[in-house]
Amino acid sequence: MITTIEACRPWGEELCDLHLVDGRIAAVQPHTGPSTNRDGVLDGRGRLVLPSFTDAHCHLDSNRVGLPFREHTGGPGVWQMMLNDRAHWRDAEVSMTQRTTDLLGRMIAHGTTRVRSFAQVDVDCRLERLEAVLAAKDAHAHRADVEVVAFPQAGLLREDGSVQVLEDALRAGAQVIGGIDPCSLDRDPARHLDIVFDLAERYQVPVDIHLHEPGELGRFSASLIVERTEALGMQGSVLISHAYGLFDGGAATSQVIEDLARADIALSTVAPATAQRLPLQQLVAAGVRVGLGQDGQRDYWSPYGNGDMLDRTWQLAFTQGARADEWIGHCAAVATMGGRSIVDRGSPRLSSLADRPGVSAGDPADLVLLAGESVTSAVMDRPADRTVLRGGAVVADGLELR
Repeated sequence: MITTIEACRPWGEELCDLHLVDGRIAAVQPHTGPSTNRDGVLDGRGRLVLPSFTDAHCHLDSNRVGLPFREHTGGPGVWQMMLNDRAHWRDAEVSMTQRTTDLLGRMIAHGTTRVRSFAQVDVDCRLERLEAVLAAKDAHAHRADVEVVAFPQAGLLREDGSVQVLEDALRAGAQVIGGIDPCSLDRDPARHLDIVFDLAERYQVPVDIHLHEPGELGRFSASLIVERTEALGMQGSVLISHAYGLFDGGAATSQVIEDLARADIALSTVAPATAQRLPLQQLVAAGVRVGLGQDGQRDYWSPYGNGDMLDRTWQLAFTQGARADEWIGHCAAVATMGGRSIVDRGSPRLSSLADRPGVSAGDPADLVLLAGESVTSAVMDRPADRTVLRGGAVVADGLELR
């Protein structure tokens, strides 16, 4: 167990020593030179130190990372893509359990120690994919905290038995209940959301709903989510994933942000290359929690993704058009503490573009040390020189697990 991290730079600031007690940062002091007693000392070598990454939107069960690339064969739309995945996922070169476990290990090695992972549950796979995600969670339990979402990728109303499978997943260990496109996929938004929120209330779990719906359709679905969140007193326990269709400019954007802030509904993004960007500056100013994730990775939906949240931080900065250091630093804060405030609801939320929490006295010693002159340079270069700590213990170094 590490007791001191010497000669490191929290968020790229002045050289400091971090003193750790019981898995937390007990004190941050200016670095005055190497200590004589080296027991429990980790030499930071002047590297940056950031809170470890949180992947707030990951599909561990939807990945082919480390396997041969294959031609993309999915059709247009969520339903056709889901059918393509359904036709091929069992034919991968290795088992689902090995794929989920290997990918989670790769994510940890690159600096992620908190993950919210979806696990597809439907009448085809039933709980098979959930069981693989739970197995990966168990295999890396000493290295990362994983929150598992029971995710009805095929909707709840198109196939008989879907609702029962979703409830079975909650009984089997899923900690969050998911939903998806209640208007465009299931075409009965009231019934879809009634099912999701009823199960959330009965099992006392948070809600995470994929919302790809555009413009007014998406805003209508979002308004129904807000309505149920407030009616059930679930403020702080609901998240909308993707949501890029909600923000297409004008007065509607401000109203959506106001509604999300009032209901304390969080958002997660995978930094897609879409015409509508998430208005990060307005969201943080309103107090809306935003996290970053990698989605599925090199799977039957898309060839993108590599297990590295620093790489996805670069993508967030790039798709936001960020150039200034403060703006790129905020993207790193979203990738670390933004997601942490979602998965660990006791963590502080970002308060401004300049807010850089997570490396102060009292914070968990869940940290990543990175080579780089500044946070911006680390985001641009994505260095291999990384050391990852969870609870004050080194769990990875040099992109290799410990």
